[in-house]
Order: sequence, then structure tokens, then C-alpha cells
Amino acid sequence: MTDLDALVRLCPPPNQAMQINWDGIESTLGMPLPDDYKALADRYGPGGFCHYLTPYHPHGPTEYVNLTGPMPARIRSYLRTDYDRGTYPVPYDPDHLFACGVTGNGEYLFWITDPVTDSSRWRIAVNEARGPRWFTYDGTMTSFLVSVFIGETRVPQFPDSLLELPPTFTPSHPVLVKFRPYVAPVVIDTGAVRAWARENGYDVPARGRVPADILKAWEDAQNR
Repeated sequence: MTDLDALVRLCPPPNQAMQINWDGIESTLGMPLPDDYKALADRYGPGGFCHYLTPYHPHGPTEYVNLTGPMPARIRSYLRTDYDRGTYPVPYDPDHLFACGVTGNGEYLFWITDPVTDSSRWRIAVNEARGPRWFTYDGTMTSFLVSVFIGETRVPQFPDSLLELPPTFTPSHPVLVKFRPYVAPVVIDTGAVRAWARENGYDVPARGRVPADILKAWEDAQNR
């Protein structure tokens, strides 16, 4: 019996299986996806387990749960900042963390995409929404779900009440939404702006905020 068979037995899907264009999805993401995840997403469709744990899905109805939406890149950017600054002890290089789910408390599920070309070897990591703890599961997303739902795996970040009732799956309702790609904020080198301003006859302070009119003039000059 496969992990998906075990999950279906624990938590029957409410809908017919989907037929997702995985070649197109993987082309969009630029990487192969685990076979277990593709079978899981096909069988269950978009939605959440136990009103708590929502795997990202290629047809997720909002940008916050869509696998090809902006959230994976946005979360990776946040992790990169934490990793570089030492804010939280991120245990893996953020370049090898791809967000693939979210919980009702704001934790994220990640694939540890190492090696990126062999998704059969990817593992699962879970962060803490407002704290430093991480949990790593040495297996696939589907086996992780099964192990959690039968009580074999205890994730410290998950509430004890998660297993008080039998596991359920609630499909997402379609939502009309226009996805916007994540755009990283532009960082302006104020030193370069000050040097340009002085060379062009502007009176610019040596410290503090660069006046808005000088910034505008500098931006106009860069776009010529």
C-alpha cells in the first residue's frame, strides 16, 4: 500500500481526481516536483486538511496557497534575510527551501530541495511562525501527512488538538483572483546617489535621508 493509499483510507477525498498539466507546472517552476506530491495534488485538489494544514496547489484559489504564485519566492526572501542577519537559526540554506504548504498558525512547510534535480530525495521541514524552532521530517509530503495523522510523528509546532477528531479534507472554493509575481524591493545605493548629485551640482547632505527631488533627478538620469 502506497502512502497515498494510506492517506485516502484515513481521509477520503471529497472530489474526483484532477488531471493537472505537470509538465507546464514544472516548466514554470524550473524544477521537477516529487511524484508523491503530484499524485496527492491530483487526487485531492486544492484545499486543506483538518482545517489547519494546507498544501500549496497549482490550482490554489489565492496567491497565498498557490504553488506557482508569489509566496514561495517571498518566503525564501524573508528566510534569506534571517539567514544572513542571524535573526533566527535557519538550519538550511534558504536556496534549498521551497515553501509547499502553510498551517492555520502561520507555520510553513518546506521541501528541502537538495539535490534540486532529484525530487525523490527531498525532505520536509516545518518552521515556527513566531519563533526559532524548526522540525525536519525525513520523507515525502504524503508520508509526512500520514505519519502526523496517525500520531506517529509529533511536530512540536502543531497543536495537540490536531488529532482530537478524525482527519478531514476541505476543498477550496474557487476565487477569482489575479496573481501578481513577487518583486523584490529595489535597494538604492545612496552613496552612489550622493556622488552623482555632487558631480551634477546638487547640494546633498553627507548623512541622513537623500532629498526626494535629488532621488527623482538621479532616477530620471538612470532611465535616459
